[in-house]
Amino acid sequence: MLISTVLSLTHKDTFFQYVEAVNTWILETFGQVFSWTSFLCVLMIIVIYFSPVGKIRIGGAAAKPLLSKWKLFSITLCTTIATGVLFWGTAEPLYHLHQPPSSLGVTPASHEAQTFAMSTMYMHWTLTPYSIYTIMALLFALSYYNLKRPFSLGTLLYPLFGKYSQGWVGSGIDVICLFALVAGMAASLGSGVLSISGGLNEVFGLHKSMWLNAGIALAIVVFFTISAGSGLMKGIRILSDYNARAFFVLSALVFFLVAPWESLVIGAEGFADYVKNFFSRSTQLGQPLDASWSQSWTTFYWANWMAWAPVSSLFLGRIGYGYTVRQFIHFNLLLTSLFGAVWMMIFGGATLHIDGSVAEHPLFYSLQNFGPESIIYQIFNKLPLSSLLSFFFLLLVFLSMVTASDSNTSAMSGMSSTGITPENSEAPFYIKVAWGVIIGVVSWVMITYAGIDGIKMISTIGGLPALFLFIAILFAWGKLLVQGNLKEELE
Repeated sequence: MLISTVLSLTHKDTFFQYVEAVNTWILETFGQVFSWTSFLCVLMIIVIYFSPVGKIRIGGAAAKPLLSKWKLFSITLCTTIATGVLFWGTAEPLYHLHQPPSSLGVTPASHEAQTFAMSTMYMHWTLTPYSIYTIMALLFALSYYNLKRPFSLGTLLYPLFGKYSQGWVGSGIDVICLFALVAGMAASLGSGVLSISGGLNEVFGLHKSMWLNAGIALAIVVFFTISAGSGLMKGIRILSDYNARAFFVLSALVFFLVAPWESLVIGAEGFADYVKNFFSRSTQLGQPLDASWSQSWTTFYWANWMAWAPVSSLFLGRIGYGYTVRQFIHFNLLLTSLFGAVWMMIFGGATLHIDGSVAEHPLFYSLQNFGPESIIYQIFNKLPLSSLLSFFFLLLVFLSMVTASDSNTSAMSGMSSTGITPENSEAPFYIKVAWGVIIGVVSWVMITYAGIDGIKMISTIGGLPALFLFIAILFAWGKLLVQGNLKEELE
């Protein structure tokens, strides 16, 4: 990752041409593999939930929960896709409304396009991404606590390869997935920086620039490094608590102040379309959408979640101690997916209603001329106390970036350290600082020289190595579910 950063600074044009070529090749070659692997994660979680394994307690029958139910939910929510919903929750529906795939045969900005846009938000931000996180985090939790394996991603493959999953194999997986997560975190941090810079421009009149972006990225890195350094039970736990509560406050304000009835109607129609087309759009069978559209959106998201998931699974699995497998699925999949669906109904529904109710399509105009980071602030401008709401949103984006990054930085640092155990689970502070600096620099380079397209490209590249780990994870789960002696060890 350090080599990639240096090349991006010293040979900018050549580097980004190479990145774009690799990104295109990945999407064209592995698009179907990403789709099917993501879909199989959903199916596997359903099987696990209703299997006898669902009753097993993480850490053993006598294990007591490390965190309360609210703390577990808030940390899980803020560790995974919470930052993304702030940036894409209002911008993404406009793309789908005005630029639906041609194979769908709907007129842009029509009622049918509106329904497709809402349906797509559910597809990208609810059940499938959280299944990707949950299936890996759950396997790590059981292997780490119940099977007493090391704090390493090689532990995920213990049910499949036994003792051969450690040593150079486990170290190799750690290195590859660290690269993947840095790519995914850089993409997420880049989105957050763009959103904050748009807010600073809107609220305080600060003009967007590479140096403003650098200052924002530096501030986020400093705060999440300090938070990660304080450990799980201090900075991470406290920040997640405030962060989750702020999400609920903001969503309630937007729901009641913008268009509650219209958002409910748009959300219900989109949900019906989502359920109806879930299988075909997950597997690209039946009536497949345009390959170029799927690669730019759905495949990009699956790659992004897979880039985050391996290292995030170490953190999410670690905090699941004391809960049963089914309870773990409740908090990591069902409740978080419900949150994503409600958020998209409120923010996506409000966006689609506002833009679709005026012939000039003001939000889409803003998207084209001022970028995706401007949309949420355009919505706030139509509400009372708009400046206060914009300022509150700015703080929430900043807090979300810090919260999401500190938990993953904690896990990355643990992988880079020796002697990590359930009793001694924090890595040295200097390692956390090193990872924070790397993530910040990569993110700043991408948003400065490649913008939102660069953010999406680096996410896809980060997801490729993780894809093959996910395929192995599915086989590992299959073996664990059918092999009696492994289930006995877990208990």
